[in-house]
Amino acid sequence: MEYSPAARRPAQLEAFSRLLDVLDRLRAECPWDRKQTLESLRHLTIEETYELSDAIIRGNLPDLQKELGDVMLHLTFYAKIASEQGAFDIADVLNAQCEKLIFRHPHIYGNVQAESEEDVKRNWEQLKLQEKGNSSVLGGVPASLPALIKAMRIQEKARGAGFDWEKPEQVWEKVQEELQEFGNEFADAVPSEGRQERAAAEFGDLLFSLINFARHAGINPEEALERTNRKFIHRFQHLETASARDGYQLRDLTLAQMDVYWNQAKQLPTAGSPE
Repeated sequence: MEYSPAARRPAQLEAFSRLLDVLDRLRAECPWDRKQTLESLRHLTIEETYELSDAIIRGNLPDLQKELGDVMLHLTFYAKIASEQGAFDIADVLNAQCEKLIFRHPHIYGNVQAESEEDVKRNWEQLKLQEKGNSSVLGGVPASLPALIKAMRIQEKARGAGFDWEKPEQVWEKVQEELQEFGNEFADAVPSEGRQERAAAEFGDLLFSLINFARHAGINPEEALERTNRKFIHRFQHLETASARDGYQLRDLTLAQMDVYWNQAKQLPTAGSPE
């Protein structure tokens, strides 16, 4: 049977209302829930968001459903606390979000033309500037974002303003240029004063250019790196367990012996990571 959003709407609204009712009771009767504040929930929300991201990367839909529920609870919890302070409630949050979406989609709710994804993104960034009164296109990038994700957002926003390379080949040339500049810092066998600081700066430039190239190649560098992290963990843990099963202590193995187990691990599938 084909999924019908309209047919499911009553059940969805009932479920959301049930969540609000449960939260109201927990906030009134549970000592732990009653004690929570906006500040005390913050680090827990960050943890839940990473768990949601983990479920997405693994492609595990049952876990995704569970983690979405956890994040949804946190969102409603924040609104509940704010309502107790007389600031706003969940209805204000949702209505404001609807108004924002309508405002930022004039090609749907107005008469603006947007023929491509790039047109939509460009309009989106311009409308965000109008909303917030930012003097810079980059003003909306949160300062606390992890550096890799922040680099992606900076580049995307600059592209929305028309500041970007035209072809992936140009970006790849920039990667090669930055790699050469980084390598030049270590070309001289005699360390020079300030080399470490200059090398760190050049390494940052190299990473930024690699992220830029990944974006042009249609690769999400955050997801790509996480898949590689998982692949390495999977292979290293095989090295540990297989060598222990054969009676070896990992610290006593040579690199050549470790390579045997490592190559075995490379033949094994890694969950969530295409080989």
